[in-house]
Amino acid sequence: MIYGFIQQYQSEFEVKIMCRVLEVSVSGYYAWRKRPASQREGSNAGLVAQIRQVHAASRQTYGYRRVQAALRHQGIVCNRKRVARLMRLHHLRGCDRRKRCPITTRSGHALPVAANWLQQDFTAEAPNRKWLGDISYIDTDEGFLYLASLEDVFSRKIVGWAMADHMETALVEQALHMALTRRQPPPGLLHHSDQGSQYASHAYQTRLAAQDILVSMSRRGNCYDNAMKESFFATLKSECVARPFATRDQARTAIFEYVEVFYNRQRLHSALNYLSPEQFERQFDTTH
Repeated sequence: MIYGFIQQYQSEFEVKIMCRVLEVSVSGYYAWRKRPASQREGSNAGLVAQIRQVHAASRQTYGYRRVQAALRHQGIVCNRKRVARLMRLHHLRGCDRRKRCPITTRSGHALPVAANWLQQDFTAEAPNRKWLGDISYIDTDEGFLYLASLEDVFSRKIVGWAMADHMETALVEQALHMALTRRQPPPGLLHHSDQGSQYASHAYQTRLAAQDILVSMSRRGNCYDNAMKESFFATLKSECVARPFATRDQARTAIFEYVEVFYNRQRLHSALNYLSPEQFERQFDTTH
């Protein structure tokens, strides 16, 4: 392992110095270099190549848990600790989550608000039983781009979304229209959101009532009441929005591709037994 470390960093540091610091002989290191690779070393080299492929396919977002799960889906059996060690050795890591800052909830209004029927129960027995709605912002050099989305609790799939340079009621209405058109939910669906004026508006509530959708709202100022939706936005910002976009159009394109191509259809979700939302729903459909 020490010799492998020296070999990895020999382009940055002098071999003699590393050998002295690590208390090994220079001759021993070069003798090790001449020996044929052991079976274990060869196995590690092959596994590292497969780890790099998975990590690259995840857009450098997967940590060792998701990498190990993706390898398992490919029929490659390996210990999670081994994957973590090899990723650490080769400087492969998942992305860090960024903190959210701006406030997108306009709760200082006199509109009627609904009770919290969800009660932080982020479980569902089937698709289209519970949807979570919220608005977040995307930073660009042209100003904020606002993203409204609806997430199905059962599969964590984003079933409806809309983007605009404002966060008026029309924004959440567009996201709802997409979700209803795509999913055509049966009566009795629970729709949970914050108490923002967009969701409490007469136009939005009328649309929900017309679809026989039960309305639920978080308690004022309690982010835990919609924690699953907060988690999605944190994931999107850490994996897709590493830095401010130059323009709103660039942000739109990147977010569309992230949600529709990667998040819904490819990204492995730990809460879904390391399946993507699309795979999780297909698995449900084949058994029911």
